[in-house]
Amino acid sequence: MNEMIVLRWLHIIFGIIWIGLLYFFNLVLTPAMKQCDPQLRIRIYPELMPGAMNWFRWSALVTVLVGLRYYAMHLGADARNAGNPSLVGKWFGWWFLVWMVAYVFLYALQLPAKGILDRAWVRSLGVAIVVIAASWLVLAFEGGATVSNAHLAISVGGGLGLIMLLNTWGVVWRAQKRLIAWSRASAEEGAPMPAEAERLMRWNYLTARTSFWLSFPMLFFMAAASHYPFLSSVPN
Repeated sequence: MNEMIVLRWLHIIFGIIWIGLLYFFNLVLTPAMKQCDPQLRIRIYPELMPGAMNWFRWSALVTVLVGLRYYAMHLGADARNAGNPSLVGKWFGWWFLVWMVAYVFLYALQLPAKGILDRAWVRSLGVAIVVIAASWLVLAFEGGATVSNAHLAISVGGGLGLIMLLNTWGVVWRAQKRLIAWSRASAEEGAPMPAEAERLMRWNYLTARTSFWLSFPMLFFMAAASHYPFLSSVPN
């Protein structure tokens, strides 16, 4: 019990930092940067973003790692209730496989594209289909008479959190490292921004915006784990 409350506390603290920065980037920083004079933007960017990205990516990692331990505790409790401890490995394996396959499709949907593939509604529809399909598969593979609501809700919410972590480290941080370096060189040495910068900024924007929208169902399912038992009548 003591471990679980500590894990929950850490999960909330670092989750607030991570999601708070995600909302700041999407709702405040990106619109503000678009309004800035290009020369001012070049000077601000290398001063602001390194620290922001350090907090962003490391808080994301801590949030998910702590969440995985919390999730494992619920899996273990449900496996003991079922009288089959080996179910923990099976449940976690299916969960991880489903969401990693989902990420392959989501990664492709976030890449800069041209024509109809760049339409917001096409991307949104594709993301929605992938997320709904992955959520349905996880619930189908892990459901059962002895499975708790917390187990099932975290299977979906935690899966979305894993997707967002992969976006944070696999796309946003990779793009930001190069954009920060290029903008610093431009501010200090007058070097022009490479032609690839526009593509990276677009990719970064699409990925951050996807994570922004995924955060809403993610937060719903994480809260529902303890406060809204709609997936199972089994006590948490």
